[in-house]
Amino acid sequence: MESRVLLRATATVTGVPQLRRPIRAIHRQFSTAPSSSSFTACAKPMGSIGEGGNLISGRQLRPVLLLDSSPEKREILKPVRAAAAEGGDSAGETKVGFLGKYPWLVTGFFFFMWYFLNVIFNILNKKIYNYFPYPYFVSVIHLFVGVVYCLLSWSVGLPKRAPINSNILKVLIPVAVCHAIGHVTSNVSFAAVAVSFTHTIKALEPFFNASASQFLLGQPIPITLWLSLAPVVLGVAMASLTELSFNWLGFISAMISNISFTYRSIFSKKAMTDMDSTNVYAYISIIALFVCLPPAIIVEGPQLLKHGFSDAIAKVGMTKFISDLFWVGMFYHLYNQLATNTLERVAPLTHAVGNVLKRVFVIGFSIVIFGNKISTQTGIGTGIAIAGVALYSVIKAKIEEEKRQGKTA
Repeated sequence: MESRVLLRATATVTGVPQLRRPIRAIHRQFSTAPSSSSFTACAKPMGSIGEGGNLISGRQLRPVLLLDSSPEKREILKPVRAAAAEGGDSAGETKVGFLGKYPWLVTGFFFFMWYFLNVIFNILNKKIYNYFPYPYFVSVIHLFVGVVYCLLSWSVGLPKRAPINSNILKVLIPVAVCHAIGHVTSNVSFAAVAVSFTHTIKALEPFFNASASQFLLGQPIPITLWLSLAPVVLGVAMASLTELSFNWLGFISAMISNISFTYRSIFSKKAMTDMDSTNVYAYISIIALFVCLPPAIIVEGPQLLKHGFSDAIAKVGMTKFISDLFWVGMFYHLYNQLATNTLERVAPLTHAVGNVLKRVFVIGFSIVIFGNKISTQTGIGTGIAIAGVALYSVIKAKIEEEKRQGKTA
């Protein structure tokens, strides 16, 4: 290593013959060594740090090996010493940037953007349905914009596209089909009833997850989890009985969405791959787009061609119509991607509580923005349901954490 440092200094500072003399001195000093390779192996640290020795890559050298007594040579070798010092610092310790010192700022930013994009998506999505009530087509636009975004990201290597084969495709298709059905039925509900009511019904999703785990997968659910779900069911029932925007299409669609996303969770557990979450979500979006396209053409195609597009353009204009569809698709894709990225940064308990708070934000903002009138019973029922979901999420996350600690112990 010592000889490599000195040779590098000789190659860097050209036209300075004085630098060759110390190297010859070194070879003379170690002339008894059998070869140059054994010189490196036999060299021992000489001198101490207190005596002015230099540490390079963990070895201690005598000052005479790098410095001559003349000021000129000392000045010439300053860059070499600086470079060696920098190399020693970087090898010994890694410099931590500002965000590295305060990771909670990055996590907080992820949570903020997740909430912000989700609220904006729900508000813009409902505004579109107020003048363009075609949820099947809008669902396709959501996925189409996200797929274009993924393809452009892959083209520039952000992220690098993960290869996919037939085996991975087989396990991703069931996940994507459930994702597509859940997405479309959620939008049908959003178009039919108030956003706040749809999110109240979707608070029942943990109940369906627990039921599927217990009765389909044969995984026993602790009694504490079942008890925590009781206020969820009670709250949704209370809110539904007095919801002013209630209709059966919106209610049943939201319930089908819950079932679809439950099966998506089941298939996702079986579809564990080494692929990163960004690429997995991109492939699921592509498959889901092809699943959603035929129903949209069959169910809404004739109406769209007859008067759907023309009515929307007449109400808001071509520019706003296209702009709204583009941005609602971007917000949908980005908030889902950020939700996944946030889950990777925090513990399951933190993410579960964050997901509950997100639903509270969406319900609250939708009521304020759209001026939805809700009865006292609906408000109380919504609150009870959200509290039950929070309790369930905390208990479930703690149980999972105890299981992980038991496996690692």
